[in-house]
Amino acid sequence: MDNAVIYLLPVGRGRFELYAEPLDEGAGGEPDGLWRRHAHRLHTRWRDAVRDARHERTADATIFAHARDWTVRRTADAIAEQRALWTLRRAGSAVLVHPADLSPAQAEAVRGRLLVAARTHHARWLLVDAVVFVASGVFVLVPGPNVIAYYFAFRVVGHFFSWRGARQALQSTMWRLRPEPALAELGQLAALPRDARASRLDAIASRLNLPRLAAFFDRTAAPAR
Repeated sequence: MDNAVIYLLPVGRGRFELYAEPLDEGAGGEPDGLWRRHAHRLHTRWRDAVRDARHERTADATIFAHARDWTVRRTADAIAEQRALWTLRRAGSAVLVHPADLSPAQAEAVRGRLLVAARTHHARWLLVDAVVFVASGVFVLVPGPNVIAYYFAFRVVGHFFSWRGARQALQSTMWRLRPEPALAELGQLAALPRDARASRLDAIASRLNLPRLAAFFDRTAAPAR
């Protein structure tokens, strides 16, 4: 099993989120092996689709293009928000990097609370989305790709991975804790408007070598603007 690095991010008064980033999704060129090459090409196409979806469309873009971009953005955000749990489903051991102004006991308590809530939340939505996914089969009669079924298929898989990750982290993962002063500083930014905190947030993300941290923090921290 893998060793995971999970960050306990302060995103508001008494609010925390578990966060992780992939190690390196683009380095090293195309990998060896048929399956790995296929997965690499799919990932590259997905990354390009996310980049295009985040760019503003021209006024003459079709309704379908706007709907597709919205779906891609929502899916990409969901992947980012669930990445820590997806990582934990294979983690035999993990390091919890927590704000230095939290004691180890406080950090462990917050981690446990978040994981228990995630296990319950994703189990519930796994059942709901599985039912909706089955029901979406009626749209197979409509010409064109069944976008609704694809979307709910992703949600089913995503909730299943997240539920497994939370269960693994609660039952089997061996945890070590590491205090991080930069995360304590991050907690002070949650109450600031986005524009006021942007430069300090970027500096913290650079210091921690977490290039996607700023976007995740802006989506989850309060206030949102």
